[in-house]
Amino acid sequence: MINKRTISATLAVIVVTIVALLWLSVTGYFGRLQPLGEIVASPRSADSVQERSEAQKTAQKKMGASVPVEKQILFGDLHAHTTFSFDAFNLSLPLIGGEGAHPPSDACDFARHCAALDFWSINDHAEGLTPRQWQITKDAVRQCNAIAGDPEDPDMVSFLGWEWTQIGQTPETHYGHKNVVLKHTDDDKVPARPISSREQLFPNAEDPYTWPMRLLMLAGAGAEGRQPYHDFIRFIQERSELSLCDANKSVHELPADCQESAPTPTELFGKLDEWGHPYMVIPHGTTWGFYTPPRTSWDKQLLAHKDPDRHESLIEVFSGHGNTEQYRSWRPRYLEDNGQEVCAAPTDDYLPECWRAGQIIEARCLDEGEASDICAERAAATRANFVLSKDAGHWSIPGTSVEDWLNSGQCTDCYMPAYNYRPMNSVQYGLAIRDFSDPGAEPKRFRWGMIGSSDGHTARPGTGYKEFKRRNMSDAAMGNLGPPKFLKDPEPKSTFTLMDESIAGLGPNFERFSSFFGTGGLVAVHSAGRSRDAIWSALERKEVYATSGDRILLWFDLVSDEDAIPMGSSVERSAKPKFRVRVAGAFEQKPGCPPDTLTKMPADEIESLCGGECYNPSDKRKVIDRIEVVRILPQTRPDEPVEDLIADPWRTLPCPPGSSTCAVEFEDDDFTANKRDAVYYVRAIEEASPTINAANLRCEYDENGQCIKVNPCFAGAPTSETDDCLAPAEERAWSSPIFVDWGG
Repeated sequence: MINKRTISATLAVIVVTIVALLWLSVTGYFGRLQPLGEIVASPRSADSVQERSEAQKTAQKKMGASVPVEKQILFGDLHAHTTFSFDAFNLSLPLIGGEGAHPPSDACDFARHCAALDFWSINDHAEGLTPRQWQITKDAVRQCNAIAGDPEDPDMVSFLGWEWTQIGQTPETHYGHKNVVLKHTDDDKVPARPISSREQLFPNAEDPYTWPMRLLMLAGAGAEGRQPYHDFIRFIQERSELSLCDANKSVHELPADCQESAPTPTELFGKLDEWGHPYMVIPHGTTWGFYTPPRTSWDKQLLAHKDPDRHESLIEVFSGHGNTEQYRSWRPRYLEDNGQEVCAAPTDDYLPECWRAGQIIEARCLDEGEASDICAERAAATRANFVLSKDAGHWSIPGTSVEDWLNSGQCTDCYMPAYNYRPMNSVQYGLAIRDFSDPGAEPKRFRWGMIGSSDGHTARPGTGYKEFKRRNMSDAAMGNLGPPKFLKDPEPKSTFTLMDESIAGLGPNFERFSSFFGTGGLVAVHSAGRSRDAIWSALERKEVYATSGDRILLWFDLVSDEDAIPMGSSVERSAKPKFRVRVAGAFEQKPGCPPDTLTKMPADEIESLCGGECYNPSDKRKVIDRIEVVRILPQTRPDEPVEDLIADPWRTLPCPPGSSTCAVEFEDDDFTANKRDAVYYVRAIEEASPTINAANLRCEYDENGQCIKVNPCFAGAPTSETDDCLAPAEERAWSSPIFVDWGG
């Protein structure tokens, strides 16, 4: 007979065992650390690389392009994440509908054999990159380069880098996200550590956020098994074991195994300069309103800059997170004279989210039979609550669906706009403003060259070659990353006061922004060769342009009797400038993968990583519809309204109907009369073709052009995983500007 003492002892052993197993689980004991992965050891064939070069020369000679024949256009992606990034690993989990981890080896293989890029950069978030992961990242980039063949004529150049990911809670403290790209890869020519934007660790072992997340990961394990979740917990645990660097020491005095921090761009530039190695810092996602406070503008960053052209000479104008190019005069919110932030009223082409919140509550209130004046007061209170809740205002309206918000917060007439658009942080706004704070100095200004890239989080640089597999080739699955939706009955008033300001911690409307992810863009360089030095030189002189993903060939020059000055240049003139544009459409794609990929890459990896589809050009180019010219006249005084300075488009130049090439010229007859600096760039626009998420929320409009119903493209159900949410869009290329300063 078993006595009570034996039963108690047995139960105690069981309880201790369960507690021990749980503790080992939540501290990552059963998890595996991500490795580098195995890189396919074969480069692309010299013949396949040469064929592309010859095709360019044919198009170039056909149009009489002014770029010398020895220069060629190379395509790359300077913004790629692997699952060494926290958000990327999150996306890889089965709970999110992910397909598993994608280490740095996958990024190398995809760039080379799936996308057939000429160059790329790895840019995992510095916030949390451990010393082990940084070493693996360097090793992966070196291996990827070692496979490329002759360094003077490689099949592909791989650059090392990271992303400096800063988010401020107010416009005054927000600087945004910037990619750091390094020229070299040797240990003695790169920083010993990636430089983070955070002054604390993330995730931090003491942060109460990490423990519920670890438990949630374990609870979320289903039929697919627990191992991916154990691996993610080990991933979190590895970060929690980091230590912060001593902020009072020189970068050269710090150990390699601490996390270095630069909370502002000025401090980031200072640390990079202290290292003394060649680098580029490239802002991106500047109008992406998911994390950017509504009133954010470029003004404070320009004010803080000591040398904007040296520290930030390039900007990412298009990515898989949308377009950041275009300026609009409407505002989501504004400041009253007393400094209080308030909701802006709607315009004919823009509906602020805060205003829509008031409309929802007012309609519910009226449906309840309340008096119109009471409902109007509730709408006003709702708008005020929404503003106070930062980016989480939708949580203050109980019982809303994604559809209830219509297309509020979005730029309705922008090309594939970033989610919840922030117009004062657009590229056009930045090019139009000047800093007049030092009366004794020449006013500072941005002179960016324009690039595109992907900003993908599945280790797939250069996904824009085909529009397919939305959930794999774009970041659309990020819509599943938000906290669980608490189902509540609709109420005719805002509940912000009941939830207090803790609502702000719940975060933005994740479900909505799945409709704004595309496959991403590319950066093109006019390079005097395929080597690392040649590509870097083209980036430095800003002889670069952006595309929305198609490999459009573009030449844009300032021409005179003596020479042709390429895009990205700054010149001084007293006579009217004359410009020449030459464009050839991207090659239409054939299904499947080319023979070179089929012979070099394992069949299972072609299917799992490339999705069975690769860059596979035919010999037919797409039709170029038109050339649009944008002219910006930078401010001559601090109070000069920016909307009066941006002409978009300033000129629209038609191309021959049905033609895949286009050659046009134009002049600015007003330049000598204006007697002021001017900025010119062009957009080369192809005929419309089916594109992932091109219609964003897929509005249904009334007779007045107002959105009355939306059909969002969700991360998961009710949008089918086989629905790529295709809609017509005009793929395009953006030249870097030519900066013509008045020299009369």
